[in-house]
Amino acid sequence: MFKESGALLSGHFLLSSGLHSDQYLQAALVLQWPSKALALAGELAKRFHGERVSVIIGPAVGGITFAFAVAQNFDGCRALFAERENGIFSLRRGYALEEKDRVLVVEDVITTGGSTREVIQLAGSFKAEVVGVGAIAERSAEPVDFNVRKEVLLRLPLKTFTPDLCPLCRQSVPLVKPGSRKPGTRAEQRPL
Repeated sequence: MFKESGALLSGHFLLSSGLHSDQYLQAALVLQWPSKALALAGELAKRFHGERVSVIIGPAVGGITFAFAVAQNFDGCRALFAERENGIFSLRRGYALEEKDRVLVVEDVITTGGSTREVIQLAGSFKAEVVGVGAIAERSAEPVDFNVRKEVLLRLPLKTFTPDLCPLCRQSVPLVKPGSRKPGTRAEQRPL
């Protein structure tokens, strides 16, 4: 689906982590198609079949559409998204969690796991129980551990480089910043 949607990009990319890569997964290009978004969400939900889940929460921006699509597969489940306020994920727009909530955190693409960890901590601040993490794809070289059950539909370890060791920088290949966050920070920024 990523290839069909033109969502597996090649080039020289600056990731939110500050690392560089020669490939990038632009999940929004897959999720723009409702049939594909619902198919991926249904497949992920199957992996959590039998788990009692009351809230699906995704980090903005990438997790908003996917959280909604996954929540449709659980009876009586709410779909929320966390968004940054002063650089920190929070629940806004009247959203809240309760101690009785059993939360599934969903993400489009996991790279370092930073956003997902922040949403897990946010749920914990409400004393809600995080029962798992789900993602469409994980692109890290090594699987990221969140100390809860994790299900990923696509494991695609892509190469990353620190800026000082990046071969693409040495070749003067133009650097592109896709995504929605400024690299190395938790502040949002429009894509370049």
